[in-house]
Amino acid sequence: MSESFDESDYEADVQREGRAVEVVVADDEGGARLDKYLTQFYPESSRTKVQRSIKKGHVKVNGRDASKSYRVEAGDVIVFRLIRKPPMEATPEDIPLDVVYEDDDLLVVNKPAGMVVHPAPGHRSGTLVNALLHHVGGDSVAADDEDAEEAEVGLSMINALPERPDHPVVRPGIVHRLDKGTSGLLVVAKHDRAHRALAAQFKEHSTERRYRAIVWGQFDPREGTITGAIGRDPHHRQRMAVVDPGRGKHAVTHYRTIEEQSYTSVVEFELETGRTHQIRVHAAEENHPVLGDPKYGGQAVRYGTQGGKRRTFYERLFERMPRPALHAYRLGFEHPASGEHMAFEVDVPDDMQFVLERIRTVEG
Repeated sequence: MSESFDESDYEADVQREGRAVEVVVADDEGGARLDKYLTQFYPESSRTKVQRSIKKGHVKVNGRDASKSYRVEAGDVIVFRLIRKPPMEATPEDIPLDVVYEDDDLLVVNKPAGMVVHPAPGHRSGTLVNALLHHVGGDSVAADDEDAEEAEVGLSMINALPERPDHPVVRPGIVHRLDKGTSGLLVVAKHDRAHRALAAQFKEHSTERRYRAIVWGQFDPREGTITGAIGRDPHHRQRMAVVDPGRGKHAVTHYRTIEEQSYTSVVEFELETGRTHQIRVHAAEENHPVLGDPKYGGQAVRYGTQGGKRRTFYERLFERMPRPALHAYRLGFEHPASGEHMAFEVDVPDDMQFVLERIRTVEG
């Protein structure tokens, strides 16, 4: 223990940065280290962050500072600051947008690789939604703003706010998504009526979504369909996997080989369903992971010799393109107002084209 506890100063800090929580150590909880004991109150924080809070004097035991290694005793009165995270919010940000098409009902944008689609924990700004709000001259919208209207926000508010407290995302206008590392076409709804019509097409699998990818190896046969339910990987919770039908969602991916090199291929994938990481998971399940995919084995030399010179060649390619070589190049749907069939295509981005040309030159 160290200096005395000035309750008025501490309460002033709490007023600025959070609210004070007081707990009394139960009879059966004595003996635990202070930092470990407190982690139960910070389920979203690491013990390192809890230790840092203790070091800064944000924790008082019986009115005094304590070290992280202090062993709590039954009856100890512990007062600590429960930091309130700022609410998830989407604000307009002046970020360049590649708008392929726009009218009063919708936008079609070409999302660059590396851009997250909407604000969520870990990505509170710099997302496609932030850029869209600025583009349409819309207002900010927060996760707890149940009164937000499409006319003020400038984008559809259907499914825009969190569905549950532990999933705090804000996604006005977003009808479908692309992974952060995937580039390509997305359609965005400006108002709820357009959103409902577009969402119905995605649910009915009547939209056209085609991707170009560089994958390891060659598919045999060169054209076909991959079917396999997709769910959370039981061994790696940050990944998805092909799982038993009862544990995942039905998923169907069609593929067609466009070009073959010695140890890689350019493949066109068409989604029949739209599950998280669907193409990446199905390709990896067939032992042909998307080149450069760090999550599903695409950044290892999967085919051909494993020599140092060749490995260095691919490592340099992965540095140039530190993401899956996957691009949503074609998107087709019926316009939600006119019923007109619309289809758009965009070329693969420069990083992916560079990698492909190097592979053609060196291993073609």
